[in-house]
Amino acid sequence: MKLTILIHCPDQAGIIRSVTTFIHQQEGNIVYLDQHVDKQAGVFFMRLQSEFEKELPLDTFKKEFQNELANQFQMEWEVYLDGYKPKMAVFVSKYNHCLYDLLSRYNSGELSVDIPFILSNHKDLEYVAEQFNIPFYHVPVTKQNKAEAEDRQLALLQEHRVDFVVLARYMQIVSPKVINVYPQKIINIHHSFLPAFMGAKPYHAAFERGVKIIGATSHYVTADLDAGPIIEQDVAAVSHTHSVNDFIAKGRDLERIVLSRAVQLHVARKTMVYNNKTVIFS
Repeated sequence: MKLTILIHCPDQAGIIRSVTTFIHQQEGNIVYLDQHVDKQAGVFFMRLQSEFEKELPLDTFKKEFQNELANQFQMEWEVYLDGYKPKMAVFVSKYNHCLYDLLSRYNSGELSVDIPFILSNHKDLEYVAEQFNIPFYHVPVTKQNKAEAEDRQLALLQEHRVDFVVLARYMQIVSPKVINVYPQKIINIHHSFLPAFMGAKPYHAAFERGVKIIGATSHYVTADLDAGPIIEQDVAAVSHTHSVNDFIAKGRDLERIVLSRAVQLHVARKTMVYNNKTVIFS
């Protein structure tokens, strides 16, 4: 039996000693421990993995941890049982590059998740879902039916017991109705030109401006559009020798890579959010 524990709390003396002692008393062996202190905020963060020779009732473990440690140190904490594959729903629109990348990693076993369904506001990518034998739901979204569409989305997410959602170039704004049900559990990807080059053709605008780098950013979705806690970023150099099509191709490569890294970090329980920032453990 192997557990991963994520903790953040006010920084104070004795936290690590108390947690490791508790694990030892439960006949556990710590195989990984990393910690970080945000000195400006005075907050302590820790990620810990431990193995147990015998099976522990998880509910009992949680209750004892809360009573013996969490209450004392004012901890916000979560515990995860290793081996569980989280259920990941994928939302898309018409672009297929991020979708294909995620499904290829999933199909090869590199991405340790279950994908109960793919959802889109268009039918264009239904054939991709069929190629990978994954259910596909078409839920059109207009100004007139947005509330009903999101009710349908939530119903599907809850019916399939989805743990988190990936927006693999889903070109619709997700409202607080959905975000509040899945806080810090909706991952988005976009180019890194914001806010300089907003709109439908950011790569064209960047090309006209003669930018020297292009990038991609993956973040958790919040009610503030494209301003959620950043999980992963990357950039690539460009120059006057590159065409608009080169910009787009490089940008899509970055989007694929950055999104997959962000999803992998989330699945591995290596991300913690505090004050609209992330702590990313190695």
